[in-house]
Amino acid sequence: MSKNIFFKRKGPFKIQELFKGQESKSLKITDIKTLDNANKSEISFFDSIKYKDIALTTKAGFCITTDKLKMYLPTACTKIVVKSVLFEVAKVANKFYPESDIDYPDKTLLKPKLSKYPKVKFGNNVLVGKNVRIGKSSIVGSNTIIEHDVIIGSNCVIGSQVMIKNSIIGDQVVIQDGCKIGLKGFGFIPLKGKNFRFPHVGKVILKDNVELGASCTIDRGSVGDTIIGENTFLDNQVHMAHNVKLGKNCMIAGQVGFAGSSILGDNVSIGGQAGVSGHLKVGNNVKIGGGSGVVKDIEDNSVVMGYPAVPLKEFLKKGKDVE
Repeated sequence: MSKNIFFKRKGPFKIQELFKGQESKSLKITDIKTLDNANKSEISFFDSIKYKDIALTTKAGFCITTDKLKMYLPTACTKIVVKSVLFEVAKVANKFYPESDIDYPDKTLLKPKLSKYPKVKFGNNVLVGKNVRIGKSSIVGSNTIIEHDVIIGSNCVIGSQVMIKNSIIGDQVVIQDGCKIGLKGFGFIPLKGKNFRFPHVGKVILKDNVELGASCTIDRGSVGDTIIGENTFLDNQVHMAHNVKLGKNCMIAGQVGFAGSSILGDNVSIGGQAGVSGHLKVGNNVKIGGGSGVVKDIEDNSVVMGYPAVPLKEFLKKGKDVE
């Protein structure tokens, strides 16, 4: 994850300021990052054996984890053993980024100055925040809001009634009417009386030539980023949760839903109203039938269908058996 340009960061903090009872260290913690992006002055987290390979090579100086998983972390990494990793991560992220748990309205929004964007065409009632960059020959439709620090490339078409925040968008990207890009995802820790909101400090990255159909919602990352690869097209009303990574040249039909942190390869095709569960890996050249429910990893070049999704031949055989 690159430098955070969308949220003001507090700190640095000493370890005992974040976790009472921890031994004092002279090195201060500067930020919270994912295992693969953290360095020796940053804190990360490790809560599932699925991420063992990344944990083994992490450069994080500190890591929130469990007693069962701590053995997989490098000796140079200070292990902070807790009962609920995600709860502690939420508290630490909130300490560094106290304004990231709720999407507060952007107070810097103004009508765009044509002198600042001489080669951009705007519709009526467009609002643009501070430090927004929009490339030449891009078009922005009426009643669209682009919040502070968003970057949009050249030759992009942004429809009407679109909301964009916490996002970096490449060249020749098309975003149809009604899309909501970069908003906070659905993340909280259930507590009695009052749920604890999980801060979302990441961003959305749309690579070159991406197209989003009408009314898609693409949540920003929680600690990492949500990424859509080059030349990937989404149909109308697709929902993508935080930290999902979608490869190049993918085709996603209408009303498909992605749960958080799943990673999909290149050339993936998904039929309408299918669902992909969280923290899964879907390989390259995979085809997923409409209405399917993906609840486990899928290998490269697979064709699956059904709920739960199984290889197509197995799905068809089950159908014959029912008859």
